[in-house]
Amino acid sequence: MGSRLSEFKLNFVLLIALMRIGQGSAGFCHTRACIECGRSGNLAGMRILSGIQPSGALHIGNYWGMISPAIELQERGEAFYFIADYHALTSLHDPVAIRRHTREVALDFLACGLDPTRATFFRQSDVPEVAELAWLLSVVTPMSLLEKCHSYKDKIAKGIPPSHGLFAYPVLMAADILIYESEIVPVGRDQKQHVEVARDIAAKFNAQFGEVFRIPEPEIRDAVATIPGVDGQKMSKSYDNTIEIFGDEKALRKRVMSIKTDSQPLEAPKTGIEENVAWQLFRLFVPAHESAKMLIKLRAGGTGWGDLKAALFDAYWNYFTRARKNRAGLAADPEEVERILRQGAARARPIARATLARARQSVGLGP
Repeated sequence: MGSRLSEFKLNFVLLIALMRIGQGSAGFCHTRACIECGRSGNLAGMRILSGIQPSGALHIGNYWGMISPAIELQERGEAFYFIADYHALTSLHDPVAIRRHTREVALDFLACGLDPTRATFFRQSDVPEVAELAWLLSVVTPMSLLEKCHSYKDKIAKGIPPSHGLFAYPVLMAADILIYESEIVPVGRDQKQHVEVARDIAAKFNAQFGEVFRIPEPEIRDAVATIPGVDGQKMSKSYDNTIEIFGDEKALRKRVMSIKTDSQPLEAPKTGIEENVAWQLFRLFVPAHESAKMLIKLRAGGTGWGDLKAALFDAYWNYFTRARKNRAGLAADPEEVERILRQGAARARPIARATLARARQSVGLGP
């Protein structure tokens, strides 16, 4: 998402918050005070929408960038989380793989702690109203607006064949945001452009057809830092530099030990620690006192980067112990996972239908 649609391949993140003080759209609060209270942690009455693409195995960049924040927010607001299978079609044209990856994402998300009694969890394509809304938005979206999107340019530069779906990708993102009457959109800084596009499209639609959509406000989430891959670039399936959340222990240990480091001798006090990829990842998986102890050892000398990477693997593997157990249980009951997804769609669809009905009426569709 953001400046790199390739980064979005597995981790399409929209954490969309709606401040509601009553019933229906008339109850939305537009004051800056509401935005500030959201930042202070008071999320009562907020609706949170987040989506993730089923384009392959999820990795720890997905976990820290989207899954972990989403699971935290389900305890503090009204959460709507979807698997963005429509979006995945721009890069994956294998129907068997789409269905398999969708099931895998559902398993991973639930195993990591998504609670379907607290959050509404569904497939994007099970609420098809978003696709129709994307078409209505597309008829007022200037070509020049889409041509400015960095994500499309990045994809083409990487050799991905251009298509209408790839070019119009931000319009479907805008529909994902607007169909739920989003007022505040907390995003990482690299995702800001997509919120700006949604704002521009909504404003143009409203100017032409009347006040149909709320104009969303981006809330930049600086706390969501870029998670580095094993080669030091941003962790992305496109770069083949990921560490998967779930997988074979031996293969994952080898992956962690392959993290690039400099050649400082074992006995030397280590410098450049903050820039070291293994150190950046290690800090994600351990409490502050443990990272402080490791920092002392590295600075004292006698502890090598290999020692740090071994400690990183142990911390990472232990961190997901419970999730691996949860996932095994879920995988043994695929019908239950499917029930959760369908039940979630049944809860999400009435909201989407209401927004779409207003948009259709405004443009002159229907009686």
